[in-house]
Amino acid sequence: MSIINHQFIIYACPVGELNHQIENYLHRSRELDRENKAHKYMPHCTLTGFFTAKLDSIPIYIQALDKAYAGAKNTNLSLNVKIKRLAFNKNWHGLELQADSLKMLITNFAQTKTLLNYPEKLRLKDWLHLSLAYDFNPEDEAELKKLAMVMIDIKANVNWELRFYQKNPDWSWKCLQSWQID
Repeated sequence: MSIINHQFIIYACPVGELNHQIENYLHRSRELDRENKAHKYMPHCTLTGFFTAKLDSIPIYIQALDKAYAGAKNTNLSLNVKIKRLAFNKNWHGLELQADSLKMLITNFAQTKTLLNYPEKLRLKDWLHLSLAYDFNPEDEAELKKLAMVMIDIKANVNWELRFYQKNPDWSWKCLQSWQID
């Protein structure tokens, strides 16, 4: 009998008006242009790469995240996420973010003693961003940029949540736990 490993990932996800704007942008961009890779995900900032684990390890990961989150809160670490700018590159459009304390929380999570014993080491993300569009057709770039500039206000009201997700083979998502980070 083979042991099935499942895919997991940790995101920071926007909640509030900014999230609503981003979801509307994704819906509208899908209508105007062909789908790009950003359409496969909910609005998010990736904090770890995908990692595989057995389902019975979920409580261990949640406990480790709880510990790192509580540690950050106990030291009065501000877990705010700052939007630096709306950025447009040739193959990527999105929000560039700054959240050094959140990166520290995720580092502490990855270094939790119980997780250090796991065979697959977590890949932590250094460039914090929220993708609006990427791997799109070059001829769609100008229209996607114009749409983002009209629809996305980086000063819109937003809160953020730390979320632990399971990604299923059919690209459906299950949020296993969330924590307020603002």
